[in-house]
Amino acid sequence: MIKKKGQAILETALVLPIILIVFCGIIDFGRIFHASTHLNMVTQEAVRLAGLGENDSEIVQFVNDKVYLVDKDTIQIDITPNSLLRKSGDYVTVKITYKVNYITPIISTFLPSPFEVNTQSTIRVE
Repeated sequence: MIKKKGQAILETALVLPIILIVFCGIIDFGRIFHASTHLNMVTQEAVRLAGLGENDSEIVQFVNDKVYLVDKDTIQIDITPNSLLRKSGDYVTVKITYKVNYITPIISTFLPSPFEVNTQSTIRVE
């Protein structure tokens, strides 16, 4: 009876770190996927505003108001061409970049750390 208890404790001690790493990896993948889909929708809404003639500062304010992610300070917003150069018939592109930091320490050996989520959308100015 005592040997079986010791064996179960040893097996748990060997398997538990692997299970925790896999679990944290799943959480990291979910965070990256959520950031990607969320930013994709915000980018599409922001480029629609640019296509309707809004200026760059209003678009940046809109993005900052609509993004619900943890590290909002890592967001970079690029709008080309800028509002001074845009005219009807031109194409405008909004690109948003966000950096996701991992909670799993081992993932950074396989993937770049922090992971950059890039979304981009283009529309014709009305």
